Amino acid sequence: MSRTVLKIDASARINGSLSRQITDYLHKSLGTDVIERDLAKTSLPLLTESHIGAYFTAKDKRSAEQQQLLSISDQLIAELKAVNTLVIGAPIYNFSIPAALKAWIDLVCRAGETFVYTESGPKGLLNIDTAYIVVTAGGTPVAGDIDFNSPYLQQICGFMGVKQSHIIDVSGSKRDPDTLIDFAKAQVDKLVN
Repeated sequence: MSRTVLKIDASARINGSLSRQITDYLHKSLGTDVIERDLAKTSLPLLTESHIGAYFTAKDKRSAEQQQLLSISDQLIAELKAVNTLVIGAPIYNFSIPAALKAWIDLVCRAGETFVYTESGPKGLLNIDTAYIVVTAGGTPVAGDIDFNSPYLQQICGFMGVKQSHIIDVSGSKRDPDTLIDFAKAQVDKLVN
């Protein structure tokens, strides 16, 4: 099956980022076409009352100002709809996700676009088969009691209709980086081969 990938890097570190090294390795291991979205180089707006008003205004009733306001959200959603594989580099900052990644989530989780409400609860609309979530951390154990990053990102992926998600654990980033990189690459190799 041919894979198209949306690779999202959320680390504020451009150089020396472990999550960036692994997301690069991962998308190259998948051997696919890739759309790259670097959140450290993209200034995304924070969600405002105006955004929410525009979200809940019928498309044909939106003002020119509302359409302009939603243009970046529409672009980000179009990127999601164009792929069947998602790669997210998500370091743990203060037990959770980077603020830039939260801004991205707030712009792509839109009723009628990436999910709908049904009688049995929300249903995701994306046609993404797999998400690979690369989680780097210094002192926070991935999947531990104080990791609010990994379960949240898996919840968001499922909420938007991603069929399955995998966590790639690159925790202990204050230790030997080469050992961590080898450990993470071994996880990638096991998942994609």
